[in-house]
Amino acid sequence: MARVAKKTAKAKRVAKAKPAAKAKVTTSTATTTPIVTKAQKAVDAAAKALDAQLDRVGKARARAQKSNSAAAKQSLTAANAKLREQRAKLAEAKLGLAKASAMDAVRQAEESVKKKVTDMADKLSAKADKELEKAVKAFASRWKKARAKVDAKKVKMAEKKATAKVKSAAKKAAAKAKVLEKKAAVKAKAEAKKAAKAASKKKAVRKSAAKKTAVKKAPAKKSAAKKAAAKTVKAAPKKSASRGRPAKKTAVKKAAGRRGRPPKTA
Repeated sequence: MARVAKKTAKAKRVAKAKPAAKAKVTTSTATTTPIVTKAQKAVDAAAKALDAQLDRVGKARARAQKSNSAAAKQSLTAANAKLREQRAKLAEAKLGLAKASAMDAVRQAEESVKKKVTDMADKLSAKADKELEKAVKAFASRWKKARAKVDAKKVKMAEKKATAKVKSAAKKAAAKAKVLEKKAAVKAKAEAKKAAKAASKKKAVRKSAAKKTAVKKAPAKKSAAKKAAAKTVKAAPKKSASRGRPAKKTAVKKAAGRRGRPPKTA
């Protein structure tokens, strides 16, 4: 009877210990985080304690069946109670391992999702950069064309305004030149008239001066005739120098001949 009880206890122990070992294999291959590792160690320790308690229960059962005493029965009852506690601890450790595995799976899934999202974001960013570069180039070419048209219109308007300003300035300059030419012509005419008047005045002055010189020369000739007559008169008294009074008359004539201005030489 004792041998049969021992064999049945070992069979139960092996049957109950196998799921724990399977759980260890399945979970240990998938766990990588410290939390899962710690939970797996707790499961392994609880399984070992359960195996040891199963051996104690088998021994206590064998003693109780053999002796059928109160102490043997009491030790068997205590061993069974301890076995239930170990089973509860193993179940709790397995639950903790399952939670840690689930959390680790969630973490790994989150990390994989984040990695996928990051990779997708990087790909999309690179694609967006390329598309943006293309779009910027296309926009730049369109903008440059449109701006070139606008600038060409502005340049044409500026050219028109400049040509209009140049034409108006040329017209003003031509009008001003005409006015200056007219003023210069009027001034030249006035100066010509002044010169003609001055020349006529000079001619008149010259004529009057010639007349004056002619008038002055005529009295000079008369004075020369008077001088000649006086000389003849002087020569006549010399013949009668011994006579008295006629000499005084000649002296008076000489004094009279000295009056007046001397004749101007031409």
